[in-house]
Amino acid sequence: MSVVPFPTKSDHAYHHVRQDIARGVLAPGATINQEELARAVGVSVTPLREALRRLAAEGFVVLAAHKDARVATLSSEDARHLREMRAPLESLAARLAAERITPEQRDALRELAGQLEPLDDQADERAIDVHRRFHATLWEAAHNPLLTATLDLLWDRADRYRRQRLDALRGTGARRTADFEQHFELLELVFAGDADGAADLMRRHVEHSLPGEEAGESATMRA
Repeated sequence: MSVVPFPTKSDHAYHHVRQDIARGVLAPGATINQEELARAVGVSVTPLREALRRLAAEGFVVLAAHKDARVATLSSEDARHLREMRAPLESLAARLAAERITPEQRDALRELAGQLEPLDDQADERAIDVHRRFHATLWEAAHNPLLTATLDLLWDRADRYRRQRLDALRGTGARRTADFEQHFELLELVFAGDADGAADLMRRHVEHSLPGEEAGESATMRA
């Protein structure tokens, strides 16, 4: 078996399965065949089960009796809870980034901003990945590792809703520009050191990121 780039096999399985769930490779509600998944990940069943317990505690997986497991389903309530968590935390990250960003991080954000594309019905995997890296680089500019780790976890949870919404937009011709342009406005505020402005814009940006049924936004999604 090849060496895995994580401290333990359980860590390797955890990160592998979490990414598969976030990216929709393991679909919401899907039953997990632990023997098959262990082989696919390249570990034995024991470390995989340890990883599944960790993922269950974080809301990615649901564990039942007799060691059964399935991918957690999606719900408007869960989407609302994620939005309620992300909005203040991403707002805080933007505020701190405006105060603490380094020259190297400025350069990285400029480069990523040049690669951004609207997340509309034409968005591919590359566009989604660049979008995430832009936000992640902004979190890192806050220089608060605990905040970065928390937002990284919440983003993976939210990513399942983001991808579902994008799938629903395929072929509709829907175009989204307002939230796309907010990324560049945010960059200007952070680079200018406007902590209040960056925090306010990020909060508004996230508050519209995961629509709930109560808002009647079944056909649009911002992130």
